[in-house]
Amino acid sequence: MVSPPEPGGAAFELPDVDADAVAAHMSAVVQHRTITVFGSTGEPQPGADRASFERLRRELAALYPNAHAAMQLEIIEDSLLYTWVGSEPDAAPVLFAAHTDVVPVEPGTEDDWTHPPFSGAIEGGYVWGRGAIDDKLGVIGLMEAAECLAARGYRPRRTVLLAFGHDEETGGTSGAASIAAELSRRGVEPWFAFDEGGAVIEDMLPGVAAPVALVGVAEKGYATVELSLEGEGGHSNMPPPHSTIARLGEVVGRLEDDQFDTDIRGGTSLMVDAITPHTPLSWRVVLANRWLFDPLIAAVLGTQQASNASVRTTTAVTRFDAGVADNVVASRATAVVNFRLLPGDTVDEVIAHVREVTDDPQIQVRCAGVCREATPSSDVDGEAFGLIRDVVASVYPDAVVAPYLVIGGTDARYYQPLTEQGAFRFLPVRLTPADRARMHGTDERIAVEDLRAAVQFYTVLLEQSSK
Repeated sequence: MVSPPEPGGAAFELPDVDADAVAAHMSAVVQHRTITVFGSTGEPQPGADRASFERLRRELAALYPNAHAAMQLEIIEDSLLYTWVGSEPDAAPVLFAAHTDVVPVEPGTEDDWTHPPFSGAIEGGYVWGRGAIDDKLGVIGLMEAAECLAARGYRPRRTVLLAFGHDEETGGTSGAASIAAELSRRGVEPWFAFDEGGAVIEDMLPGVAAPVALVGVAEKGYATVELSLEGEGGHSNMPPPHSTIARLGEVVGRLEDDQFDTDIRGGTSLMVDAITPHTPLSWRVVLANRWLFDPLIAAVLGTQQASNASVRTTTAVTRFDAGVADNVVASRATAVVNFRLLPGDTVDEVIAHVREVTDDPQIQVRCAGVCREATPSSDVDGEAFGLIRDVVASVYPDAVVAPYLVIGGTDARYYQPLTEQGAFRFLPVRLTPADRARMHGTDERIAVEDLRAAVQFYTVLLEQSSK
């Protein structure tokens, strides 16, 4: 079980931060339309402009001259790798990751934004724009921290690596994967890697008054499975008794109905242990006796959309392609189902599950695109996690710090195999349920005060982990 942070206030002194200056920098960076150039299947993304990544690189150099003087910059694909050489080159380095790319704005929703999506408007105590949270907050926060430390003459003992991927939103297969491959080729073995992932979540659970700072210690696997069926086509005036569309649709419906079992494992188990002391007494009795009540707890969590993904391998039907005209019976139908794998479930087991549920030898089942296992859990009893926990508690003293399972994907998975103690995933920002909906949606924004706290967080963690 993870030890809770020591009570009694901040463990580290926090630096002074000019939040208005940081907001101006964020505004400038958000205005660069660094939309991921290609989607996961190779299609161009709406509004993408590859040259925007080069313009952003020049902007960062202008905004952070001291950091750029202290660090060496390499461009790998369209990603950025900064190296701040430490005074003890034999010491294991620390690696901080973020990503410069953002998701597109859904066509047709541009007028729904309070301010244009790439305006970088500063109004009402917020910086508005796509990427203000995900993940230009990480880029700005780390560069502000490096600038602050370099300006005062700090030199790290451990080498510091800042890895900014350019295609995280579509899997990181060109950016972070290439950086990780190059670091591996050089024999670089970081002490730990740190990336986005969790956040300080407000109103996370009914009855839990304190916000919960979720530090990701693992992330779910990913499997995109294609089901295809060929059958009798022809003119719609003489249709067959069962069309390929209807047959495949019935099978896909069965997949939605036949979900994977719920279970509390890994990061989710660690999270439950960490928040148990802060739950209402009636909950605490149940959560403190997990040896008896885990199946019940998992079943209850599985009934809620917000928590279901933490306790099972999820099934999401995302695409259905068939037919060419109103008067033509389709001879081929294809469905795509995306699974996010709970640690302990494997891609092979997902494929076997799909074949068992479909129970039709005429339906072809294959892994299409990306299929990867869940990551192992990072070391929550090691010095690295303890440091991260203490820095989080210093900046957010009102929050409960808890490990957790990241239900999405991050660039951290590429760096985790290189490290001694693993990869940890946390974005220093307070998020309400409404804020979380903004991240890939309309009206993404970040509070100026959140920028102050984020820069304090990154500055303290970067310095303490590299000294």
